[in-house]
Amino acid sequence: MTSTLTLHAAPGAGFDEPFEMLAACHQRVARMLDLLARLAGHLPAKGCDDEARQAARDVMRYFDLAGPAHHEDEERHVFPALEALPDPAMRALVARLREDHLALSAQWRGVRADLAAIEAGAWRADEAAATRWATFAALYRQHIAAEEGQAYPMAHPLLDGPAQAAMGQEMARRRGAR
Repeated sequence: MTSTLTLHAAPGAGFDEPFEMLAACHQRVARMLDLLARLAGHLPAKGCDDEARQAARDVMRYFDLAGPAHHEDEERHVFPALEALPDPAMRALVARLREDHLALSAQWRGVRADLAAIEAGAWRADEAAATRWATFAALYRQHIAAEEGQAYPMAHPLLDGPAQAAMGQEMARRRGAR
């Protein structure tokens, strides 16, 4: 397993570019899902060694903090803009994306419990865990594809410069950034 230090590098966009920041977060989610898959392959051969415990900590830290903040960004800024459109298909997409957020949160609890056991060195091989991890990753990847393929391109032009500036400022404020 390779070092995960670069997985937490700052995104290439700042709060002054909120849609780019949201997309950068998706890239980090993908890297964390890849780390989770590598961890699944690492455990049978090496068990809860130091690398496995560190990977578990990294994934937990990301999805405990950044994941919920990212979902809140979308719930506060992207989804309302789309729901204001007179387009039933767009409102249906937003409803599905909101359901995804709830499902991801529920699935995360099970995945997190597995990772906490790994971090504690108490992991025992579990086929159900492999299914939980794969289901979580698949839903996240589908969710990201819908946001980047449909929701973001539609919402971006709906929010003018001042609205995007306010969006970025609110996102930064919630995170305690300047």
